[in-house]
Amino acid sequence: MDVSVSARHVDLAPELRSAIIEKIGRLDRFLDGMQRAEVHLFEERNPRIAEKDVCEVTLDGRGHHVRVKAVASEPMAAVDLAVGKLEEKLHRLKTKLSPPKRRSGRNGDEREVRIVKEKRFVMKPMAPDDAVLQMELLGHDFYVFNNRDTGRTGVVYRRRSGDIGLIDEAE
Repeated sequence: MDVSVSARHVDLAPELRSAIIEKIGRLDRFLDGMQRAEVHLFEERNPRIAEKDVCEVTLDGRGHHVRVKAVASEPMAAVDLAVGKLEEKLHRLKTKLSPPKRRSGRNGDEREVRIVKEKRFVMKPMAPDDAVLQMELLGHDFYVFNNRDTGRTGVVYRRRSGDIGLIDEAE
């Protein structure tokens, strides 16, 4: 796996860089085919936040993108937390990609993911601002619409920060 490490406002010593590359590189044992990892370390500048060191990791491969963010009081601790989160996500992804197992009947902890509701609707062309208004009127965290400006499918969504994001279908 190709691992790139970058930092902002964090002293990225060679020992820290090599430890990060080794820990992230070992994640391919959870799921073959992950080709690239981007690790970004930075320090929060907000004085009210106690744990300031942030580690964001994005893995790409097999048509999947896995992203985690972890916060701790020092960079290596943040990396360790991010690796733990990645292990969980990769295990979950591998479970979904592997062929379904037969259920034993007695073992109730194997739970199948299933679609419990379907919706179909007509997507009228609208501007992204109108889609945001519709999302807020419905009280949803996202809204799928036909983008009048591009002619393609788009999604507006509420980010954790409270801001609005826009995903637009590529050509």
